[in-house]
Amino acid sequence: MKTKTLLELLTLSSSIYFIAKEEHLLDRFNELTEKGKNRVNDAISKSELDEEGNELELMDKVILKTSQLKEELEQKIEELIVQFYKKINVAHLDEIKILHEKLEKSNTAIALIEARLNHLETKQ
Repeated sequence: MKTKTLLELLTLSSSIYFIAKEEHLLDRFNELTEKGKNRVNDAISKSELDEEGNELELMDKVILKTSQLKEELEQKIEELIVQFYKKINVAHLDEIKILHEKLEKSNTAIALIEARLNHLETKQ
């Protein structure tokens, strides 16, 4: 009888925990939604002008803002990728090209040194 009661209490407490956790999650989601609404309202309420000085329509504003956000996202992704490469110490394509160029220059210098050495040896 006591085991059954303990199991029921345990089940009840875990259920209450999950309900409270879901409620906290819903509160956080509502808070983020409200912030998003405010940002959208601020972006739409600002009047933006096109090249001719006319005010942009709502869809034009949305398209303009979307393109700006896309550019910002691409820049942020690029920065994060460079940081990731540095963190895991993987050579980036630019670094590989630079190293390849240095290798070619070194090979050229070695070939010139060998030619000079051969020339000096033949003189003696």
